[in-house]
Amino acid sequence: MNKILMKIFLMTLTLLPTSPLVAHKLVSLNIWGGHIKLPLIDFVKSNQDVEIFCLQEVYHNAQHKISADDKEVTLNIFSELQKHLPDHNGYFMPVVAGFYGIGMFIRKDIKVISHGEVIIHKNPIYEGRGPTHGRSLQWVECEVGGNKFYVINVHGLWNGKGKSDSPARIMQSKRIKGFMNSLKHPIILCGDFNLNPDTQSMRILDSGMNNMIALHHISSTRTSYYPKAGKFADYIITSPEIKVSAFKVMPDEVSDHAPLYLDFELKTETQHQPVNKIQSGDAVSQVLHTKATLG
Repeated sequence: MNKILMKIFLMTLTLLPTSPLVAHKLVSLNIWGGHIKLPLIDFVKSNQDVEIFCLQEVYHNAQHKISADDKEVTLNIFSELQKHLPDHNGYFMPVVAGFYGIGMFIRKDIKVISHGEVIIHKNPIYEGRGPTHGRSLQWVECEVGGNKFYVINVHGLWNGKGKSDSPARIMQSKRIKGFMNSLKHPIILCGDFNLNPDTQSMRILDSGMNNMIALHHISSTRTSYYPKAGKFADYIITSPEIKVSAFKVMPDEVSDHAPLYLDFELKTETQHQPVNKIQSGDAVSQVLHTKATLG
């Protein structure tokens, strides 16, 4: 009798549901203020199957641009892109004057549980023009098919002195890492970090994580529109619980930054294990939790 019961028990175990892997697609791109508008729109239209777009240098119903150069931008590029992504919800997060910042488009079959921002750099003497403004990261907590995960969108500070370490950049990285360590689900951190790969600021961010740029031996994240030296700026970093099926720097020339593409999977009910706990200032206390309302 015991042998029969054991056999039934083992058969039952084989019939129990396993943790399925669910595939998702993400693109991170600094859109250069929509300077190359039509190719950018065509790029978005041809990539409707991408579930999550994380964008930097985004204007939303702006009256003017924040830069002082003569480069044309698209002052309503967020709304323009939303028109061509009817199956996505848009989340815009202003950083300057309520009309310039970063944003995400997330396909409607992914549930956004919550979203918000964390201040990662302040510039109290910023006068409203130029790229030296303060910075905030944008985060969303997502759920689909029983899987929960976070996506963090970052446009790192610019000081006009290249992409090497500075005290402000190191503090910015500590604030980002401190926030990441407060999260309980797997994480994708992406964006234009304005950092060289060999900096302490990057080591803080990718400690205990998988840096796609380093793992895939990427030599540039810029396009031919960027003739300067120093071809690194953009990164995708994932927590170990995320299985990356594919990563690439896309060849599309829709900005002076190249789009970064990630194909990834999650196991159901995976818990993120925080690593490298550090002093992060008051980053976590500055989290702005909001309901999943559209921006």
